[in-house]
Amino acid sequence: MVTRLSFDNSAPTYLGNAFCCPHCHAYAHQTWCTATAYRYVGRGETECFGPIDSLMVSYCAQCTKYSVWVKESLLYPLTATAPMPVPDMPEDVQEDYLEARSVFDLSPKSAAALLRLGLQKLMVHLGGRGRDLNTDIGNLVRDGLPVKVQQALDAVRVIGNNAVHPGQIDLNDNKETAAALFGLINFIVEQMITQPKNIEQIYGSLPQSSRDGIQRRDGNL
Repeated sequence: MVTRLSFDNSAPTYLGNAFCCPHCHAYAHQTWCTATAYRYVGRGETECFGPIDSLMVSYCAQCTKYSVWVKESLLYPLTATAPMPVPDMPEDVQEDYLEARSVFDLSPKSAAALLRLGLQKLMVHLGGRGRDLNTDIGNLVRDGLPVKVQQALDAVRVIGNNAVHPGQIDLNDNKETAAALFGLINFIVEQMITQPKNIEQIYGSLPQSSRDGIQRRDGNL
């Protein structure tokens, strides 16, 4: 059974009967089998060692390609399941974000640590020094930072720091927490960079006479 759904969001799932194939990206039926080890003994003959523990293979009915799974994790092909960065993310921050995205499925801890590094760079674009995240966030709060943005900043700061210095959160056992950091970074960029830029563009499109009147109203002219 094959169903083509190019934009289906059913991520590859261990022992799942059907999901979005990491090769062809079609939502398709998957056949599962245990990987078996063989040894070449010469003269075209092989010796079977039997099934390999914790190694499974899924076969896509659409593209007829195989995916390799180890201990319930997709090993091949490598996929990036985290969201892409928003367009207004600064380039130096985006580099860390994309690297975190590329390693997320293999190591959520590594991804969280990279996102914290990206956040530190982002703080420079928001007026901070980028040296001490806690201090930079505190300064933004004193300048009127919205509570939700402050909470997002501190969540990335604390969880990302936990990935480098293990504490109470095991990100490998709690992959969903690490995954949420990608959304938080995008949220921070949208709130602090994208929305102010859009407002500035709209305000700049107002007639000059209207903007002068606003300036006079506020005592700036």
